Amino acid sequence: MTDPRPAVSGTTRLYVVLGDPVAQVRAPGLLNDLFARTATDAVLVPVHVGPDGLDEVMRGLRRTRNLDGILVTVPHKIDVCRYADELGPAAELAGSANALRRTADGTWRADNFDGAGFVHGLRGHGHDPAGERVALFGAGGAGRALAAALLTSGADRLLLFEPDPGRRTDLLDRLAAHRPGWARAGTDGDLATAGLAVNATPLGMRPDDPLPFDLVHLRADCTVADIVMKPAETALLRAAADSGRPIVPGRSMLDSQVLLYQRFFGLPGGEGHRGNGRLER
Repeated sequence: MTDPRPAVSGTTRLYVVLGDPVAQVRAPGLLNDLFARTATDAVLVPVHVGPDGLDEVMRGLRRTRNLDGILVTVPHKIDVCRYADELGPAAELAGSANALRRTADGTWRADNFDGAGFVHGLRGHGHDPAGERVALFGAGGAGRALAAALLTSGADRLLLFEPDPGRRTDLLDRLAAHRPGWARAGTDGDLATAGLAVNATPLGMRPDDPLPFDLVHLRADCTVADIVMKPAETALLRAAADSGRPIVPGRSMLDSQVLLYQRFFGLPGGEGHRGNGRLER
């Protein structure tokens, strides 16, 4: 049987996904399948780099002439913005990016599709955040993107739970510049008012991780979402499902981003998107 995947050759265009850890990323399977289906001469490979090596790696990648795109996962989504020549609107608002592409003039543009993918995934599971009060745990790179998308999608209020005071203040200040009073630091007492609780921290990737928050404080009908993609069913989602609460798994966020990546990188099949970066329903 003939392998449908194009052979890697000297003309193959390169894409990478950066992270620490990187074993959990699903982007190589999704994007390489896309390249195979569309006969695109390109390949995406994972690159494991820690914070202490990010500067050296990014400088090298920017100078790699057959590299067209970079995807970014934990913990680099905030720091990677420093290596972009231009930030798209979502990256500008969130202060974090999960994708960079080389432009025609050789400069690099960064943007963030975590938020758009998350909201689209929520709606695909029947949970529209418009008018909802949201408890968001985590103000790292992904949490920032989710907060920005929840703001633009019409969520009623954001209650932010982030132990790092610098990260917490920075994100709240960014959001206040666009909608004063919409977001504030949350307390355990606030959880009883939330219709949606979101884990945007890495907690849940390892089997011995504690839960990112205690379900006992939530409403019985509160939807629980987790952006951790591996394992597909985190301890948080399992506990929420056992308690009878609706759940939204992390894989829906990435699955919903694939078309956005196609459009951002100019890949075949990316024409079915609006120019504002929002996913078609």
